[in-house]
Amino acid sequence: MLQSNEARLERWERKVEWPLTALAVLFLVAYAWQVFDDHGSMHFALEIVLWLVWAVFAAEYVTRLTLANNKIQFLKSHLFDLAAVVLPMVRQLRVLRLITVITLLNKKFQHKIRQRVSIYVGGVTLIVVFCASLAVLDAERHAENASITTFGDALWWTLTTMSTVGYGDRFPVTVEGRLVAGLLMVGGIALLGVITGTIASWLVEKLRGVEEAELETAQELRNLRAEIAELRAELNTRSGG
Repeated sequence: MLQSNEARLERWERKVEWPLTALAVLFLVAYAWQVFDDHGSMHFALEIVLWLVWAVFAAEYVTRLTLANNKIQFLKSHLFDLAAVVLPMVRQLRVLRLITVITLLNKKFQHKIRQRVSIYVGGVTLIVVFCASLAVLDAERHAENASITTFGDALWWTLTTMSTVGYGDRFPVTVEGRLVAGLLMVGGIALLGVITGTIASWLVEKLRGVEEAELETAQELRNLRAEIAELRAELNTRSGG
């Protein structure tokens, strides 16, 4: 019975993977449109679309929780999903489900670990930068004493915050903006760690390749010297005979 429940959960996740990814793309497009077209004629309609998609994600999360055998473990291992469903203020972070697209497209690189990590890092970085810029702009631009009032300001702030440079010329003043900043700082540190680890792995691999090539060359030289010594000995034997 336990295995049956887990199998049902896995089948459900496989079944809804692509539909949810499509909804995530729709969510991102609608949210970006709403942010860029502030107070436009489509603002209310886009808000309805965003809440409908959010409702679908909430229902899907409840379904997975229902199908999960160990519900406590499921809650612990899906805290981000729970936060995205329960806290409307961070619902825009739900678009991170687009990472699923990167995972699926990345299967052809499954035999090359470093290339796969590079694609993950690159894809996640682009998604996080774009979404964080939209989120902080949406939260900040109408706030009093706001320094982030355009998408350019938001993008610059996101890049400096994510890279942990933090010039301080742009900064959030709202609670939601600071929440985005906190998540971005943590995410930036994590991404930098992955990038650093990837580069270090690449360098180690290259150095190992150089060392192995040197060892092979040295072995070939020893073999060549041994062959030359054998030839000399054979020549000396024949000359002496």
